[in-house]
Amino acid sequence: MSKEMIEALDALEREKGVKKEVVIEALEAALVSAYKRNYGQAQNVEVDFDAKKGDIHVYAVKEVTEEVFDSRLEVSLKDALNKNKGYEVGDHIKFEVTPKDFGRIAAQTAKQVIMQRVREAERSIVYNEYSQYENEIMQGVVERRDNRFIYVNLGRIEAVLGRQDQMPNEDYQPHDRIKVYVTKVENTTKGPQVFVSRTHPDLVKRLFEQEVPEIYDGTVEIVSIAREAGDRTKMAVRSTDTNIDAVGTCVGPRGQRVQAVVNELHGENMDIIEYEDEPQDYIANALNPAEVLRVSFDPTNDHDCTVIVPDDQLSLAIGKKGQNARLAAKLTGYRIDIERESDVDDTTISSEPDQLSENEPQVEDQSSTSEQNVATDDTASNDAE
Repeated sequence: MSKEMIEALDALEREKGVKKEVVIEALEAALVSAYKRNYGQAQNVEVDFDAKKGDIHVYAVKEVTEEVFDSRLEVSLKDALNKNKGYEVGDHIKFEVTPKDFGRIAAQTAKQVIMQRVREAERSIVYNEYSQYENEIMQGVVERRDNRFIYVNLGRIEAVLGRQDQMPNEDYQPHDRIKVYVTKVENTTKGPQVFVSRTHPDLVKRLFEQEVPEIYDGTVEIVSIAREAGDRTKMAVRSTDTNIDAVGTCVGPRGQRVQAVVNELHGENMDIIEYEDEPQDYIANALNPAEVLRVSFDPTNDHDCTVIVPDDQLSLAIGKKGQNARLAAKLTGYRIDIERESDVDDTTISSEPDQLSENEPQVEDQSSTSEQNVATDDTASNDAE
C-alpha cells in the first residue's frame, strides 16, 4: 500500500490543508496499537514510516545488559557485541520485528485512528482560522434555526446566534445575508464553536469602522457606545485632529455613512454626540436632543449628578420609557437625576427626586409640580463603567 498511501497523504495535505507530518505521526501511533493488539508487545516497539517510499518497519528496542531476564526487552552484551563491537551495557539496539502480514493488519487497524487524527487536525485548522476573527465583524448566511439558536454559515463553520444576541426587530430567514460580531471562539471536544451577536455594542463600532475611514485610521475615535439593540444607540466620538468634525465625519455627506449603518441594523436609531473632557458638557451632549440648562454634581459622590432642563424638555430628556436618560447614563458612566426648571430654587433643588427604574413608564404629565425622575439605576451606571 506504499504508493497509494503516499498519494493519499499528498492529496489530504493539498485538499484539506492537513500536514503530512501530522498524519504520519498518527499513522505510526496507530501501527504501534495494531502491533500490540495482534502480537502482544508494544512497550518497547517503534514504528518507522518512510514518507518517501511508504514502507513500514516495526522495531523492537532492547537494552544491552550483562544478564537477560526478559528477552523481549533486553539483549545480552555478548549478542550485542556480535552485532557491533561498539555496544556497551545500557545501550539500546533496534531489532526489526515486522510481521509478514503486518501491512494488512496495520491498514485495517489504523484506519479509524487516522480518520480521528485527521478530524482533529481539521478542527485545529478551523479553530486557528476563526479565532483571529474574535471581536471582529463577519458576514454570514442564515442556514437554519432551532429552539435555542440561529445557525449562521461563515464559510467553513456554522456560528450560533443565541436568543439574547438576536435583535428584536429582525426576523431571520434561511439564506438571509447578515453581518455579525464574533464574541467568542471555543475549541470544544465536538470541534470549534463560534458565537456571534447582532446586539453587541461593538457591532456598531465595527460597522462605523467599515463606513468611516477616519475611524478606521484613528483620526476619529469612538469613546463610548450605549445601545439598546434594535431601537436606539448613543455613540460618543472625538477627533484627534482639530480640523476635523468628529460628528459630521460619522454622519457623512447627506447622512450617507450613518444611514448605511442604520440600514444594516434595520432602522435602529443612531445618536452621535461629541465627547467633551468636561463632564458637565459631556453629560449635556449625551442627553441630546433635549436642551440642558445646568449640570450639578453630588459633593458626596463624583458619579452622581443632577441635570436641570426646561419644563417643556423633561419628557424629551427622559425619553420613551426612560430610554434617552438611561442610554445617556450608560454612555457617560454617571448616575443622572433629571429635574425640570420650575422645580428648582435658584440655589437648591426643591426636593429629592424619585428613582426611575428601567421598567417605569415615561412621565406624560409635565404640569405636575411633584414630578421628578431619576435617569437611570445603579445597574445601568455599572454597565457603562
